[in-house]
Amino acid sequence: MAHSGSCMCGAVSFRITTPITETGACHCEMCRRWTGGVYLSVAVPPDGLQIEGEGNLHTFASSPWAERTSCKVCGGNLWYRVTADGPLKGQYHLGLGTLDDASGIPFTGELFIDCKPDCYGFEGGKDRRQMTKAEVEAMFADYAP
Repeated sequence: MAHSGSCMCGAVSFRITTPITETGACHCEMCRRWTGGVYLSVAVPPDGLQIEGEGNLHTFASSPWAERTSCKVCGGNLWYRVTADGPLKGQYHLGLGTLDDASGIPFTGELFIDCKPDCYGFEGGKDRRQMTKAEVEAMFADYAP
């Protein structure tokens, strides 16, 4: 199934050209500040995204290994993209809520699980991969500048 999506106002739209097989959640402080809660996203390879309205994008470096992009017009968050060298370089993590139809995409993992606020939790947590802050940072340690 091909997936498409956009920001809130439609000034930026996209089409995912590769299969989406899973979604994940990030509980890090940056994602919580960026979204007001947990960040649910789907991973898309660097060559798996066609974007329309690129002139309406605002991008900033949010960590030594990634950048975040939103719409200049409505301010809607669109994606997080890995900038560090290594096997994930260029990979997009598009917000699940930006997809026109996110049905049928399984929830398979959670990052920064030890940073998750106590006020919420997802059912079936032990049934999916969960990584702590230390585990995620170690994954990027060899690639961050």
